[in-house]
Amino acid sequence: MFTASVLTLFPEAFPGPLGVSLIGTAQKKGLWALETVDIREFSRHKHASVDDTPAGGGAGMVLRPDVAAAAIDAVDASSDEERPRIYLTPRGRPFSQSRARELAAGPGVVVFCGRFEGLDERVIKTRQLEEISVGDAVLAGGEAAALCLIEACVRLIPGVLGDPASAEEESFEGDLLEYPQYTRPREWEGEEIPEVLLSGDHGRVAEWRREMAKKVTQERRPDLWERHIRRQGDNR
Repeated sequence: MFTASVLTLFPEAFPGPLGVSLIGTAQKKGLWALETVDIREFSRHKHASVDDTPAGGGAGMVLRPDVAAAAIDAVDASSDEERPRIYLTPRGRPFSQSRARELAAGPGVVVFCGRFEGLDERVIKTRQLEEISVGDAVLAGGEAAALCLIEACVRLIPGVLGDPASAEEESFEGDLLEYPQYTRPREWEGEEIPEVLLSGDHGRVAEWRREMAKKVTQERRPDLWERHIRRQGDNR
């Protein structure tokens, strides 16, 4: 079973959105499991401190290596299977749908939520943490990013989504963004559903969706479009 272990200073932030809708239902059914670990419990210092000033000076505080490593080691020791250890940080490699699929196919993840100015580099090195970023923006901590990463993985676990096809025709599959979606009423505030979607011609609908996916990707994510073109050329 896919198990997500989250190391955090704020365990009360979980399950949050992971406890509702299809993701929460899947957890109740035993399709995946969530474990929260309070990093502060591994502090041996007075007042349970977990941070200290940056070596070399500077603003803010840094998570101590002894505390962080003790928390990670405890999680590893309690697990029967080795899972990827992930540190969420703005300097990490961008999270992607392909990486979500890889993680979802495994036994789970160990996610370390950073705080303050970050985590002592020695922990990242010695515990072989995979650094991942969920976007080019700085958050107050890794908790929101952890929720994002875990949800992206869990929804790909067989049996979680009501319709498996939902995961096959969405953004980032084949390097394209998803085509526009419509539903009733047919006309709303002067805007109508495109005629082709009401035609009943599945071939025409599929072609329209392909072309719209290409158009949206070209307009909004030229980086993805260029990658799509390169891969199409490689497959010829």
